[in-house]
Amino acid sequence: MRRRLTALALTVLALLGGACGKPGSPPVKGPRPGSLPVYRVATGVDLTASPTWRRARARGHLVVGAKEDQPYLGEKDPATGTYSGFDIEIARMMAASLGFDPKTVVFTTIASANRETALQNGQIDYYVGTYTINDLRKRQVGFAGPYYLAGQSLLVRKNEQGINGPADLAGKRVCSATGSTPLMRIRRDYPKAQAVAYDTYSICVDNLLSLQVAAVTTDDTILLGFAAKAPDELKVVGRPFSKEPYGIGVPRADTALRLALDDAIETHERDGDWKKAYDATLGLSGVPAPRPPAVDRYGTGSTAP
Repeated sequence: MRRRLTALALTVLALLGGACGKPGSPPVKGPRPGSLPVYRVATGVDLTASPTWRRARARGHLVVGAKEDQPYLGEKDPATGTYSGFDIEIARMMAASLGFDPKTVVFTTIASANRETALQNGQIDYYVGTYTINDLRKRQVGFAGPYYLAGQSLLVRKNEQGINGPADLAGKRVCSATGSTPLMRIRRDYPKAQAVAYDTYSICVDNLLSLQVAAVTTDDTILLGFAAKAPDELKVVGRPFSKEPYGIGVPRADTALRLALDDAIETHERDGDWKKAYDATLGLSGVPAPRPPAVDRYGTGSTAP
């Protein structure tokens, strides 16, 4: 049986690697055609109190920082240069609310370590890419949102029955990215697990499919993306065991832009765009859309209901 499973995993890896160019990575494919919402571009927008908005208006388009290697969240097709995923849709619906045609948004890949600097030096207008809101980051940048509440979770093989949460990892090999918060949390809170680390989550998925590890751990959104790309081989299990509120990063002093984006998030949650975008991206993993978290209008004396 183990030989048959190994052969199956190697076959899957060959298919995935051939489609994406590196072992363990799911094939690059976007949401189903026609499944994404169309965002109505707001007219008569006057956000002159925002220096970021004024520069974008003079430029004629928005420049948005994003991730390019997170399946169904922020992913760049190397052949076409096109970005797709849930975070990309969030960025586009924000653009529409600010009065910009979403088709004109220019996305640029910004590594996690460079997000604050890119916002501070005006390299980008805002950033959407699994960007957890926390007090330390608020000292450097502003945050609209949150627009999604993520949490650390576990990705396992589809036929796995013995792992339903971190308490089931005792004596099992679990993989995460080198230097990541999820890796540190597993080592600190679940020391009986055999934590192993690699440079990227795609290598962890490679090891999961080839039976070298029992689980992969990071934010559930990232894991849902991998599961959506290989739903017959992978699944996300259990409840998240941390809280990671994702926000839209903006220049710290640009309160006008931050509050306008807060308004936009709430509007697109009410009109159904948020759920349609989720269903067409992360929802392909089979996990239904959660209830969006309440927007936190910090510094204004009020919190959205």
